[in-house]
Amino acid sequence: MIVRISGEGQFKLPDEDSQRLNELDNRAVNAVEQGDETGFKELWSQMLELVASDGNAVDAEELVESDVILPPRDISFSEAKGEFTGEGLIPD
Repeated sequence: MIVRISGEGQFKLPDEDSQRLNELDNRAVNAVEQGDETGFKELWSQMLELVASDGNAVDAEELVESDVILPPRDISFSEAKGEFTGEGLIPD
């Protein structure tokens, strides 16, 4: 799975991490829907850490379509309310 973090670049995430990222995404949607800003920020941090630690950076010269585009690291909770809805960023 190719994941883009807006403003940072693309990462090739191993297939075995795709499900974990989706689970975190679904939990982040629930946190946003319940107005749990602290919970959302923790889950968002975990999502970014998973991509950055387990993913391999895609060379900026390489043109690859992203499977998932994550918002920038500094997304605010009010902005997250518009992004983390329904099925979230990663459709089931």
